[in-house]
Amino acid sequence: MRTPPSRDLPSPAPPPRAPSSRLAPGDSVPVRTLVPVTGPPLAVPDPARAVHVQFRRFAGCPVCNLHLRSVVLRHEEIERAGIREVVLFHSPAEELRAHVAHLPFAVVADPAKELYAEFGVEAHRRALLDPRGWPAVVRGVARSAAELLRGRGRLPAAAQPAGRTGLPADFLIAPDGRITAAKYGEHVYDQWSVDELLAHAAAAGPVP
Repeated sequence: MRTPPSRDLPSPAPPPRAPSSRLAPGDSVPVRTLVPVTGPPLAVPDPARAVHVQFRRFAGCPVCNLHLRSVVLRHEEIERAGIREVVLFHSPAEELRAHVAHLPFAVVADPAKELYAEFGVEAHRRALLDPRGWPAVVRGVARSAAELLRGRGRLPAAAQPAGRTGLPADFLIAPDGRITAAKYGEHVYDQWSVDELLAHAAAAGPVP
C-alpha cells in the first residue's frame, strides 16, 4: 500500500484568552514598582506596612472626588493604623496630575487598565444605572460644580477612552503580598468607607 504524501497541517489556533478573574482574601499579588503621577516610585506590596489599593474611574470623576475627600479628611488616622493609600485611575498621567496633585497619598495612572485587568476590576452599565449610586452622583456633581464656581476645580475631559462605567474596587494587601480583604463594587459608589477599611486592617492584625 502506498503511503500518502505528508502535508503540513495548520498550526492549532491559540486558546482564547481567559477573562480577568477576581481576587479573594488569601490570594497573593507579586511585588511591583508603581510610579505615581507625583512623588517617588513605591513598592506594592510595601514590606513595612499594609497597602490599601483602590481602583477609581477617570480624572475629575465627581463621584470619585466625593469619596476621596472622605479619605483625605481621615488620612492621618489611616496612616496611624499602619495603612498606605494607593489610588488608581484609568486616565493618562498628564491629565490625571492636574486633578490630584493636592492629594496626600499616591495616585497612579493606568490608562491601559493593565492592573484593572490583573485585579479583575470591571466596568459595567450598572455602575451608573443602579439607583443606589444616584444620591452620590448628585452630591458629587453638586460639589464639583461648587468647586468650579470657586475657581478650585477642573472639568474632566470630554472624551474618556476607557469609558465612564467603571466599578470601584478595594484591596488590603499585607506586606507579604497576601490579600487580607477585598471588595468589588456593584455600583459607582459602592466602596469601603474609612471605617470599613480600618476595621479590615484591625481584623488582619498588626504588621509583624
